[in-house]
Amino acid sequence: MPNSIDLSTSFAGLSLQTPLVLLSGCVGFGEEYTRIEGWDNRDVGAVILKGTTLEARMGNAPHRVYETPSGMLNAIGLQNPGARYVVDQILPELPHHDTQFWANANGTSPEEYAEVARIFDDSPVTAIEINISCPNVKEGGVHFGNNPAMAARVVEAMRPMTKKPLITKLSPNSADIADTARHVIEAGTDGLSVINTLVGMAVDIEKRRPVIDNVSGGLSGPAIKPVALWKIHQTRAVAAQHNIPILGQGGITCANDAIEFAIVGSDAIGLGTGLFYDPLMCKKLLDELRAYLASHSMDSYTDIVGTLVTPH
Repeated sequence: MPNSIDLSTSFAGLSLQTPLVLLSGCVGFGEEYTRIEGWDNRDVGAVILKGTTLEARMGNAPHRVYETPSGMLNAIGLQNPGARYVVDQILPELPHHDTQFWANANGTSPEEYAEVARIFDDSPVTAIEINISCPNVKEGGVHFGNNPAMAARVVEAMRPMTKKPLITKLSPNSADIADTARHVIEAGTDGLSVINTLVGMAVDIEKRRPVIDNVSGGLSGPAIKPVALWKIHQTRAVAAQHNIPILGQGGITCANDAIEFAIVGSDAIGLGTGLFYDPLMCKKLLDELRAYLASHSMDSYTDIVGTLVTPH
């Protein structure tokens, strides 16, 4: 029976009640979805908080979001109140008994990343995602994400500052994502998020100007799903060799998408832009995932992870 299917999973030493993880930037600091009628935090294994820097940031000027065919461009620019404010004022108000909350750390130097990790280490978050690949920030982000050695330096700086699992978010814009994965694993990361957004832009043909004030933005949504699947497939061999889990993400809007990501090697499933299409998609996705697993004589989510059969 579908209801007997075990959807729990283990990720970087953490026990998740379901494989679904709400991605950073899509649910603010975790409080927005508590206002949606019908929402249940127990449907998700974790919520990743909005990207946080050491000091408060105003973010980029508008326009910062633009809908594209089968996707969305965004260049928010890491608007946030700073790590200390998040720990002192926001985290105490979140429903930690319903699900886990993970931080998302950002910085312009390895030292700044390390200080953010130190602040979040003394907090209720159960993990820290490292955003080394955000394409919206003019200083720091893209450089770290596209350079394996620099990415490793960030992880190395953060590792002594926290006992919490570190999950490094990899950029699809790097020349060799598997090589970057190898570097951050050797530096001490406990998990990988694959992938972050692609860099893109849109043009207003009447004004002949970029639609996004930042000129470029991060492209997310169904348009990037084939790229995400390929990047996870490329990363999987390196991650599996070191027993490092992958949080797969990029264009997931339904159970079939999630199943594809699981098959190529996603130990957990990240939901982002799809929540803008359907804010209550989680329950439906879980029900359909249970039905699929039952119909294929599988007892748990973990039975499907990494089962891709390649022709060669």
